[in-house]
Amino acid sequence: MARTDRLMRLMNSLRRLPAPVTAARLAQETGVSPRQLYRDIATLRAGGALIDGEAGLGYSLTEDPALPPQSFSQLEIEALHLAVQALGRIGDDELTDAGKAALARIIATLPERQSRQALHAIMHSFSTQPDRDPPRIDLPLLREACWNEQAIEIDYTDLHGAATRRVIWPLGLSYSERTLMLLAHCRLRMDHRIFHINRIDAMRLTGDSFRPHRVALVRDYMRTRRSHRTAPAPDDVTQPQG
Repeated sequence: MARTDRLMRLMNSLRRLPAPVTAARLAQETGVSPRQLYRDIATLRAGGALIDGEAGLGYSLTEDPALPPQSFSQLEIEALHLAVQALGRIGDDELTDAGKAALARIIATLPERQSRQALHAIMHSFSTQPDRDPPRIDLPLLREACWNEQAIEIDYTDLHGAATRRVIWPLGLSYSERTLMLLAHCRLRMDHRIFHINRIDAMRLTGDSFRPHRVALVRDYMRTRRSHRTAPAPDDVTQPQG
């Protein structure tokens, strides 16, 4: 994990967990050794974070009182809760944790009355769909490939059991209750394709970049969708063509 991401995760853990939080718990949350955890706390303090406590006693974060408190309506707070709950059903644990961390950061800046409302939300989200099979590939690595415009090679099995290996340019992810899909530009077919994530058996970075083509390719795909004025046909969604 990158140093900046690790420090951000530590700050989020301090915001989210009941204080005081032991060093062992924080080390577990951030995936580092206790010794590294102490160094990270020292780094955050040097950067201006108000962290009280010490080894053996636990730590607590005091938000900067100079920052103005955020203000949300009660309905906005409920909407945020619903969004985070919905994230928990898409089968992407890292994205779900990111949503929870973001909500915790927001709650930490709320006035006391709104903070209490946030802890006792009345709206809840549930699904009647069965749980999805977990993906067989590294979703964080796939997201990084999309963000950094890195080509990947995938082993893919379609709806009929036909297996192919192809190089693709990953453009974006689409989440729904039923499935997680990848929009990509297939170098084998030289066209846009939609792949079901749970049918990707393996994925590898090729080391090649397709920057700066991602934005243009996504726009081209959206123009094609709008020109047809309809969603892709079921066969287009369930398997790549060709």
